[in-house]
Amino acid sequence: MPIAFVTGATSGFGRAIAIKFAMHGWDVIINGRRTDRLTELEKIITGTYETRVFTLPFNVQNKEEVTKAISSLPYDWKKIDVLVNNAGLASGLSAIHEGNIEDWETMIDTNLKGLLYVSKAVMPLMTERRSGHIINMGSIAGKEAYAKGNVYCATKHAVDAISKSMRIDLLPFGIKVTSINPGAAETEFSLVRFKGDSEKAAQVYQGYEPLKAEDIADIVYFSATRPPHVVLNDITVTPLAQANTSNFIKKIPK
Repeated sequence: MPIAFVTGATSGFGRAIAIKFAMHGWDVIINGRRTDRLTELEKIITGTYETRVFTLPFNVQNKEEVTKAISSLPYDWKKIDVLVNNAGLASGLSAIHEGNIEDWETMIDTNLKGLLYVSKAVMPLMTERRSGHIINMGSIAGKEAYAKGNVYCATKHAVDAISKSMRIDLLPFGIKVTSINPGAAETEFSLVRFKGDSEKAAQVYQGYEPLKAEDIADIVYFSATRPPHVVLNDITVTPLAQANTSNFIKKIPK
């Protein structure tokens, strides 16, 4: 069976993506920091689908953890066909002159350095086999900035640039690279951004129907299952109510 490796699989996009691949018979490596959620997801997948799961808990921010965990994979699990670099977050929403440096560092360490650490550990496994597909979860914020998005937008612009560079550098090895850039999606994203304030998080999605994690999982799986000669390089997806990072049509409750 083919193998998909999904980072940040404990919630949101990552959880839905892991389930989507398993639903179609893929073996899955699931990563996250919350081991209880990884265990729960493993039970759901193995109890529902006839496929294998390898649970690999580590923090993508920690270079040593990443390297040790991925190098410890059994030989047959190292034949990774698809890597989904999904782990990422937004922390805080402030004008740049009022920003919290710890928030900045968390976003840079997760969205940018974490993606690089995981990719660095997996890419040699793909180049050796001259086969594979890397799917980087970007954001519409990586296409255009928005007010108070500053450093988050910067990290996702960096993901966009890295994806383009990966595509060039890995071309001789026959490795596909796809960047998927969602707009407004209702996951734990806003809850994390607002430090657990569920009321503020809910307000983000009022008045329109946002994307769901399953919508993105469908797109990721579709991208991963095109014919060998076809690569979907770059996909930006929004809910119908969103035109770009700043323009929405919302229905105001009466």
